[in-house]
Amino acid sequence: MQTYTAPLRDMRFVLHELFADSPYAAPAASDDADAEVLDAILEEAARFTQGVLLPLNASGDAEGCRIENGVVTTPKGFQEAYRQYRDGGWPSLAADPRWGGQGLPETLNMLVEEMICATNVSFSLYPGLTRGAVILLDRHAEDALKRLYLPKLVSGEWCGTMCLTEAHCGTDLGLLRTKAEPAADGAYRITGSKIFISSGEHDLADNIIHLVLARLPDAPAGVRGISLFLVPKFLPTAEDAPGERNALAATALEHKMGIKAQATCQMSFDGAKGWLIGEPNRGLAAMDASPRDRRTRRGQPIRSSSIRTFGAC
Repeated sequence: MQTYTAPLRDMRFVLHELFADSPYAAPAASDDADAEVLDAILEEAARFTQGVLLPLNASGDAEGCRIENGVVTTPKGFQEAYRQYRDGGWPSLAADPRWGGQGLPETLNMLVEEMICATNVSFSLYPGLTRGAVILLDRHAEDALKRLYLPKLVSGEWCGTMCLTEAHCGTDLGLLRTKAEPAADGAYRITGSKIFISSGEHDLADNIIHLVLARLPDAPAGVRGISLFLVPKFLPTAEDAPGERNALAATALEHKMGIKAQATCQMSFDGAKGWLIGEPNRGLAAMDASPRDRRTRRGQPIRSSSIRTFGAC
């Protein structure tokens, strides 16, 4: 039987003393978020991860995800665990209050993520990719896209992915072939295939928002010609609900040792509708999704490397 005890004493030291002046330790949006409140959040996170996620770790890996006709089913207990995770407000912990977030320090969020990863790394990749998508869209998307997608992602109602890797270009994204053709309505049609897409398809959320790297028709060769697009599984309706199914699908599950409960997928995009994020041909720069762009300490600029790598994307 697996055991885990969250190192709360060490975490309190890290949060309140060691990194108290870190550029990531931004003030919380609420004046009520004092040390006592943050400690209570850590204790509740320990109870959730030890009591809910840890018992699913071994059983989830033994059962694994299943795919049938493009529909992926997560292991027993994962849907209920994700519902508790979402209802407990964990996805919104450090997100911007403009989109329904709690605005708590990123340092606190990182400690909670550590507990989630320590107890069930397969589970951690579902909200982990979503968190990366939230940060990226908040920084680079147009306001209309932010208003439409960020509240649902921050609440955990919808999940996110990052679709980078292709079968012929694992480490060299300059060879990427996925195409993006401009459409008459101002959107784009995305065509191509991706592999090793963490959380590419699953049954935990009502919608999945894919962030896809692709090339525009006139793009230069290599990494300088890669753009980024938002491609939802379901196209939102006027009421912000999942509507028509987009032209994309999971075609197979990848098999990764130790995280078989994570739906790591091969994905196919067949003229799927998408929207450009950031500037054309600057997709890799937009993937730079650190919690803070640039902050200073002792008068010196601090840059943080940013692509959140939750498994292969």
